[in-house]
Amino acid sequence: MFGFGPHIVEFAVHDLQSALTRGDVALMDVREPGEFAAERIEGAIPLPLSRFDPAELPTDGRKIVLMCGVGRRSATAAAQCAAAKIGIAGHLRGGLAAWKQAGLPTVSGT
Repeated sequence: MFGFGPHIVEFAVHDLQSALTRGDVALMDVREPGEFAAERIEGAIPLPLSRFDPAELPTDGRKIVLMCGVGRRSATAAAQCAAAKIGIAGHLRGGLAAWKQAGLPTVSGT
């Protein structure tokens, strides 16, 4: 399911975790570099919202899921993708905060 319209698909944390484990998605973290370095979901790829360009999303066949701290910036980036007519699978509902609240692991450091 690729979103082009105004509706943005919101991934629940466990659905995203399963998709990451299967290698089905590329998780793009739109938080800023310092936030990314401090703590992130393993395997996430940094693409800060301050420099976000939908044309820079990977095109390796995996579905794109965006994430941020709580879901606001990733929703903004998803809207930019829709405006550019670049399909993505969606974004992580609740962002890193929801991931951590669910007790799922994170990594830190560069």
